[in-house]
Amino acid sequence: MPPITRWFVRSALLWFLLALATGVLLAGGVSADIPGTHWTLAYPTYLHLLTVGWLTNLIFGVAFWMFPRYTAEHPRGSDRLGRLAYAGLNAGLLLRLIGEPIQMSGGGAGALLLLSAGLQLLGGWAFVLNTWPRVKVK
Repeated sequence: MPPITRWFVRSALLWFLLALATGVLLAGGVSADIPGTHWTLAYPTYLHLLTVGWLTNLIFGVAFWMFPRYTAEHPRGSDRLGRLAYAGLNAGLLLRLIGEPIQMSGGGAGALLLLSAGLQLLGGWAFVLNTWPRVKVK
């Protein structure tokens, strides 16, 4: 298994555990301001942990590993694009986890959420650019 796949899959598992913990808190009624903090748990945060954190990381990791070879010299395409996809996706999600509760609390984290979305978009584009040539007719 290539290193980039291990990064994606391990990150997916960690985000999944965090999503499960967030789901338990939400099910327990901790959806308003958490006492003693400035944090607010919200359903969109939980959904991003599941869809971007767990599912997308897992899909990207398995795709890097299992899709057809690009070339004999570079079987998985560009290592740089793979790392950019990983960094963009996960840094964007981390910033979203910081910015969304601030925004929900009325703190005005719009710029942080915009940066988060931009990083995730960059990660998605890097993945597509790297994977597109590997989807070919036999």
